[in-house]
Amino acid sequence: MIYPERFWLALGFYTRLPCPPSLDYRQLPQAAVFLPMVGWLVGALSGAAFYLAALLWPPTVAAVIALIAGIWITGAFHEDGFADVCDGFGGGYGKERILAIMKDSAIGVYGTLGLMLLLLLKVGLLGSMDVRIAPWILLSGHSVSRLMPLLLMRRYRYARTENSKSGGAMFMPRFADLSFAMAIALLPFVFLPAGCLLAALPPVFSTLWLGRYFNRHIDGYTGDCLGACQQVAEIVFYLGIGALWTSI
Repeated sequence: MIYPERFWLALGFYTRLPCPPSLDYRQLPQAAVFLPMVGWLVGALSGAAFYLAALLWPPTVAAVIALIAGIWITGAFHEDGFADVCDGFGGGYGKERILAIMKDSAIGVYGTLGLMLLLLLKVGLLGSMDVRIAPWILLSGHSVSRLMPLLLMRRYRYARTENSKSGGAMFMPRFADLSFAMAIALLPFVFLPAGCLLAALPPVFSTLWLGRYFNRHIDGYTGDCLGACQQVAEIVFYLGIGALWTSI
């Protein structure tokens, strides 16, 4: 059974947006099923920032402002996980060392370079898109990319034995949970040409590949791995849209 309270838990945990103060945090792991709906809000606000900025400045500037809006709303939650994964898997050898590096709050060379290249690629892709459709692409990208961590959670086990900052990580979604999340994730595609649905497939493939990679090296996933999965899925979606756009 899905409770509205779980949506507010997801909103409070994965963003900085206001939510009711009295919530049952024992349900936080199950709240992960609402990640795509959180993506609706982040994507809608980022898309609105892009649209308004594009009225005054070039699309590349609008793309930067849209990214700033998204990072501010989420507190760079997923970007932090991506940087930690870059550092951990880039500089660590063996499960224990990789997990230790990812747990370290300091950012290293791999994490810094990874974030720089990721953000540059996002700006380049979003800035090259039609300003009339880019806000809807942002909405769909933020939503569908947040479905992908649930696939990892369904397929693999949590790699850490101790508690971590990602309280929603230790949860295995049921088929009904995944179906619900998938319906939410794909709903924003009604605002895009039907052919854009094809761009939702590459994020699935990238997620499956990342899952196998993580599992081979650390016997599962961590909260940072889920954040990295979301970021990679988002950029892969934009790459897919960019490749498809000329033929849609």
